[in-house]
Amino acid sequence: MDHFAVRKAYPSIVTLDDSFVNYGLDSDENKVIIEQSKVDAARVELDKLKYQTERAEEYPTWGSQLDYIYHNGIDKWKTDIVDPVKKKYPKPS
Repeated sequence: MDHFAVRKAYPSIVTLDDSFVNYGLDSDENKVIIEQSKVDAARVELDKLKYQTERAEEYPTWGSQLDYIYHNGIDKWKTDIVDPVKKKYPKPS
């Protein structure tokens, strides 16, 4: 079960377990029936944002970046650090 997509499609679900198969539970422990088409649509939306996580994981720490800017300037930081990561993980159109 794609827990991230289910939670995006059904924000009221607070309890989700693979053993539930096609439902989750809301805060009152009522069953919320999960429709696969809504989960699939949510997965498409989440995949569009995947580049953000990939970029964040690729960038050096903020401290390292600030140190680089201090020693090399913003323009060099952009060309040496920011642009390569953006090229490697482009924003989907």
